[in-house]
Amino acid sequence: MAEITAVRRRGPGAAKRAPSIAAIVLAAGRSSRFAPENKLLAEFEGAPMITRAVEAALLSKAAPVLVVVGSDADRMRAVLGGRDVTIVENPRFAEGLSSSLRAGLAALPQGVDGAVVLLGDMPRVGAHHIDRLIAAFDPSAGRAICVPIHRGRRGNPVLWSAAFFPEMEKLRGDCGARELIDHHAARAAEVEMPDDSILFDVDTPATLAELRPGAAERASAPNPPEVAGSSRRGC
Repeated sequence: MAEITAVRRRGPGAAKRAPSIAAIVLAAGRSSRFAPENKLLAEFEGAPMITRAVEAALLSKAAPVLVVVGSDADRMRAVLGGRDVTIVENPRFAEGLSSSLRAGLAALPQGVDGAVVLLGDMPRVGAHHIDRLIAAFDPSAGRAICVPIHRGRRGNPVLWSAAFFPEMEKLRGDCGARELIDHHAARAAEVEMPDDSILFDVDTPATLAELRPGAAERASAPNPPEVAGSSRRGC
């Protein structure tokens, strides 16, 4: 797998059509480890946590932005009201994260070149992380899957070429897409990120407290979440 630290700009006359990249924010889970609350509706820096992932997608170069909801769907719709997003309801959210991924993929408009899959419980991911992935994306150069990395550790979100959508749609339960990345390593690239935000997800009230505003980058990060399209519970 190639590693990308910077993307060179093309010279004059070498302009290439910008890829059409959508964003899928997965926000349908039951937050069992955060019970009785839904962690995505818990406050983070003065707003429900899910709004951070959604705003990051909206401020990035990805479009359109789809948000897959399931548990607490009505509350999610209310929280996200007024934003330029497409809400996709997943009535089968109890079947695992892959069901939400499939719902998001099925709702994508025709003709997109790829999609960046974000986890709703990663409030430190920003638009600049997403845009780095989009800048690196170039299937013709072997960068059809763009995986963020920081100090040798993979994180989320991950950008997938539309060529992989059929395989992603076959995922079931809480099994995710990590195996697909390994299987297609020759077509994947690791994109270096300037900070560790891509490694931090929220599973419990304690982990949410650790992400307090202004915290310096930790010397020792917790285990990173599984690659987007998968789950911390693994396959």
